[in-house]
Amino acid sequence: MRRHMIALILAATSLPALAQGVPAGSGVEPSTVANTQTRPIAFATRAADDGILVFLMRDTALPTGVLDSAAETVVKAAIANAKFEGKDGSELTLRGIGRHARIDLVGIGSGSDAADRLRRAGGRVAQQLRNEPHPVSIVGAASDEAATIALGYSLGQYRFDRYKTVGKSAPSVQPATIVVGDVRSAEAEWKSRGAALAEGVTLTRDLSTEPANVIYPESFVARVREAFAGVPGVKIEVLDEAAMRRLNMGTLVGVGQGSRRPSRLMLVQYSGGSGAPVALVGKGITFDSGGISIKPNSGMWEMKSDMAGAASTVGAVLSLAKSRAPVNVMAVAALAENMPGGNAQRPGDVVRTYSGKTIEVMNTDAEGRLVLADANEYVIANYRPAALVNIATLTGAVGNALGSDYAGLFARDEAVAAQMTAAGKAVGEEVWQLPLHPNHDKTMKSDIADIKNSAEGGKPGASLGAAFIGYFVDPATPWAHLDIAGVNWADSSDDVTPKGASGWGVRILDEFVRNWKR
Repeated sequence: MRRHMIALILAATSLPALAQGVPAGSGVEPSTVANTQTRPIAFATRAADDGILVFLMRDTALPTGVLDSAAETVVKAAIANAKFEGKDGSELTLRGIGRHARIDLVGIGSGSDAADRLRRAGGRVAQQLRNEPHPVSIVGAASDEAATIALGYSLGQYRFDRYKTVGKSAPSVQPATIVVGDVRSAEAEWKSRGAALAEGVTLTRDLSTEPANVIYPESFVARVREAFAGVPGVKIEVLDEAAMRRLNMGTLVGVGQGSRRPSRLMLVQYSGGSGAPVALVGKGITFDSGGISIKPNSGMWEMKSDMAGAASTVGAVLSLAKSRAPVNVMAVAALAENMPGGNAQRPGDVVRTYSGKTIEVMNTDAEGRLVLADANEYVIANYRPAALVNIATLTGAVGNALGSDYAGLFARDEAVAAQMTAAGKAVGEEVWQLPLHPNHDKTMKSDIADIKNSAEGGKPGASLGAAFIGYFVDPATPWAHLDIAGVNWADSSDDVTPKGASGWGVRILDEFVRNWKR
């Protein structure tokens, strides 16, 4: 009997060691290949004599000197017969004319919103020609419009196909060439900003699309390090769980305590200007099961993209750094996986933040605001940012209110709100300001702690979430919060966003930081 008891004790003491040797997940990578290449963007003074020819049309007037007289006559007749007027969003496709495999007439109309129309036209062309094997020539843009069309094309042709194996064919990598009078200036504008912006959006879309068995806090950090390798002016800081515990960051560690994947706080700082940095602090929940307050199964797969806010911050800083923007900025990714394990946080728990404030956890599915609490306090205390912007897939309520047309904007300072609104309009990522009210703060008061993370049946949900986050931002710090839960995932394609992860936030944050004024 004694020998048997000793054996049981030895077995029991060895169990933790055995468990530590078991990999989180299967240990088998789902793919070892990258996404297929997209078409490179080029600029030229004349269109190719064959391949696909795209005319950007403001009205019925066909650009001259591109087609021979016979082909031009046929195309003009087709325009008349189809009553094609060049209105924004209109299209006419012709085949079998001359040496061109296809001729597309794409309406861009006229008006004051030229950048938006050109960007959408570029994306629309990219998606229409996704499966065409031929090179593409795009005619009808002025030299100073070419980079905008190139950005739209780059955004529109995005694809994520690294896990496709059956019946997969390699898409064409023939170039998309934009025909302009001044090639040098068009190329310079594209390379100085547009190409980096497209790269930032691609990084964000990739991170948000990857499944949670591929992107989790540690691998998010590794993927971002890889993206920034060799980029001048960039410094990366990462806090692991041991460091965060020493700093009493109980919310960020607490959200992840039910997962085998440990939490991380990642800070990517780009120094290209002077003064204090603008801090972009994003929610990085790499999978959100809801924890003990578990979500229903329907749609839970999409919670792999609950880190889209964090992904958009690193995408924006990648754009700013690679384009050598004259700014100081930092991306802050508050990374955790919210799982209902045996050690998971419970409803009713009280947790402590970096500053010592306490939170009563009423709902473990209101976890994004928890990780932002520690991240905000750490950044403000250690970096004294010139402004702080939170971005998060925070509430379903914002999607119910605004649909997929706008992100929710919250700000205590109307000047900050005005700058963010202007940035969104300029780049095509629009926001709608929602209210913050003193009653929201009262609703979030806890009976036993400083604040609670959720109010049962509490409405309005988006504003209550914003009020909670604002509680952990020093009132002296200019602050805005973007709730992107309604815009981070596209259920169907639009002109510049193929179906799937939208990468929403990279363009507006890039524009906001470039034009930030205190």
